[in-house]
Amino acid sequence: MDFIHVFTPGTLPVAVLLLHGSGGDEKDLLPVAKALVPGAAFLSPRGNVTQHGSTRFFSYPGPDGFDPAEVKERVDELADWLGRIKPEYGIDPFRFYALGYSNGANMAAALMLLRPGAIAGACLLRARAVFKPEALPQLEGTPVLISAGETDHLIPASDAEALGKLLGEAGATVDIVVQNAGHDLTPADFSVAKQWFGRLI
Repeated sequence: MDFIHVFTPGTLPVAVLLLHGSGGDEKDLLPVAKALVPGAAFLSPRGNVTQHGSTRFFSYPGPDGFDPAEVKERVDELADWLGRIKPEYGIDPFRFYALGYSNGANMAAALMLLRPGAIAGACLLRARAVFKPEALPQLEGTPVLISAGETDHLIPASDAEALGKLLGEAGATVDIVVQNAGHDLTPADFSVAKQWFGRLI
């Protein structure tokens, strides 16, 4: 399956996969990303799922939580597409990091857990684990930043911390920051993300 997307070439050898939140599209995170990682290339797909009129990378959970089968199917679709498109755009797979918000951040985390190697690390803004694999992948040294909101009513900070613990158990190098914020992003999120990306370049 293909994804509607935007690709912006860069002057650095680093490329960033932009994964929007629920109701967003491929243009949502571009202005933010250009400020956070100036000079990087950006690959920004639009989620293929539409639920209640909102575009997502996988469906919002019902009372029983996320559907593991759907999450795995959507992760495989995105990972397979990335495998085809990275060579087309000359993206170095070892310097290809994700920047995701909410539903997109959940997708980036699921990518690392289910399809290790699809991305080289991730900046996760308001994320939680939507899928726990039976066997943890080998993520030794994979850089991950998780920025949670202390008063986030959609993704509690405790859920973000549980995701960080899971990724850490898989070997990832995880930094977790809990902001004085809700689900919406704040300048503090952008500041910590800019510093984190700066260490990778």
